[in-house]
Amino acid sequence: MHEDAVRFLSQPVEAQPGSPLRVAVYSRIAEAIRNNLLQPGSMLPTETELGTDMKVSRTVVREALMLLEEDGLIRARRGVGRFVSDTLPRIGIERIRPFEEVLGGPGHQVQIKRIQVEKQPASEFVAPGVGVEPGSDVWLWESVLIRDGEPIAHLQENISALPVSFAGGAAAPLEITDDGGTTLLTALNKAAGRGLGPGECQIGLSQVGPSRAKLLDLRASDPVLVLTQYARHANRPFYLAKCLIADRAGHLSVMQSLQS
Repeated sequence: MHEDAVRFLSQPVEAQPGSPLRVAVYSRIAEAIRNNLLQPGSMLPTETELGTDMKVSRTVVREALMLLEEDGLIRARRGVGRFVSDTLPRIGIERIRPFEEVLGGPGHQVQIKRIQVEKQPASEFVAPGVGVEPGSDVWLWESVLIRDGEPIAHLQENISALPVSFAGGAAAPLEITDDGGTTLLTALNKAAGRGLGPGECQIGLSQVGPSRAKLLDLRASDPVLVLTQYARHANRPFYLAKCLIADRAGHLSVMQSLQS
């Protein structure tokens, strides 16, 4: 690993108020990747080495690396190690739906259990997804989705806390009432009058990890499907969500349309 990367990663890591330490570790490594201190295709130090350099526990490092892999910034090669992705994730233009619609359907009612609604600094992953600089204020809505009495998904949704303009009006801070019964995307669609978009939904696989396992009544090593949603407003990144779905959720439907 290059000396500049070692020096950058070895700076003290501190969690922001209301944000766990693993997010600070995630942001530090992600920033090193985005700034090319950790170059595409290069091998990352081990969990133990990163923990020693960053003065955090191996468990915190492992959870941060899981998040980096979920978000497409790194790739694991079994028996070899973890590597920076050759190509970093991009924001595309596909159609999206609120997750209560994605996971619901005939005969199934999805309920929203709100975990928290909080304003916090944007991480290196969240910032480009909502169109702000890292460290800028963003809103986080964290929820567990429950279907037929069982928790089936953990959802984190983010939007910028900066003023925004809808329907050609003057820019103003968003005022969205949290009634506890919908996802943020559904609330945004109501506030905007029409659906946001275009957007994209990326699909991947991961392990749930210890903190989210408790919310979903799973083991930390259990596999989950990771759906990452982006949506744009006025042709700018605006909304970002990551949803971890347990296998008990069963089959999902994917909406597609033909382009002429």
